[in-house]
Amino acid sequence: MRILIANRGEIALRVMRTARAMGYGCVAIHTPDEAGAPHVVAADLAVAVPGYLDGAAILAAAQATGAGMIHPGYGFLSENADFAKACAEAGLTFIGPSAQAIAIMGDKGAAKRAAQAAGVPVLPGGGPDDAARIGVPLMVKAAMGGGGKGMRLVHDLADLPEALERAASEALKSFGDGALIVEKALLNPRHIEVQVFGDRHGNVVHLGERDCSVQRRHQKVVEEAPSPAVDPDLR
Repeated sequence: MRILIANRGEIALRVMRTARAMGYGCVAIHTPDEAGAPHVVAADLAVAVPGYLDGAAILAAAQATGAGMIHPGYGFLSENADFAKACAEAGLTFIGPSAQAIAIMGDKGAAKRAAQAAGVPVLPGGGPDDAARIGVPLMVKAAMGGGGKGMRLVHDLADLPEALERAASEALKSFGDGALIVEKALLNPRHIEVQVFGDRHGNVVHLGERDCSVQRRHQKVVEEAPSPAVDPDLR
């Protein structure tokens, strides 16, 4: 059985190392100018594609090489619900979340609703029309994006229209979607994540927490594990 790795560079090499340790053959993809890249040289087979976001070409490469699974790595198509769905429809295993999970978690509004339905505490939030009800300080966020883009902190509701306009413009340019949500802003919070993996067989494992509080322009600078702010009782 072969795995096509829909990524490049160090990311692809790390996936290959683990895949080989598990007995799988590895198929690499590359753009025409990367034919000699390390991940291409290290693979058992390699296929040229127009780009790493060309889902149709990647699916064709998997089918042509007999790869039954596609590992997206991170970035590129790893959080693209349409690509995950296309893999399933082509009879290929997408090594990652289901298309439904990606779609829900990729939309901050839908993600908050899913969390609430599961009994997870969330900050007060809603659409831009809910801003007055929620009160300041407010964080305006791109509903469909990440990476710190499309975010504006609002301390005075008089500044909200400009914040919404700027955030929507940035979100549209960055993600192709200008939809926004607003939520109560926490000033000087700790940003702590818990990594959880599960499979279709019901096996679930967590890998502990990591502290991502050191940020610049809403983007992580340092990730520390375990978190120095989490005591044994909370953990």
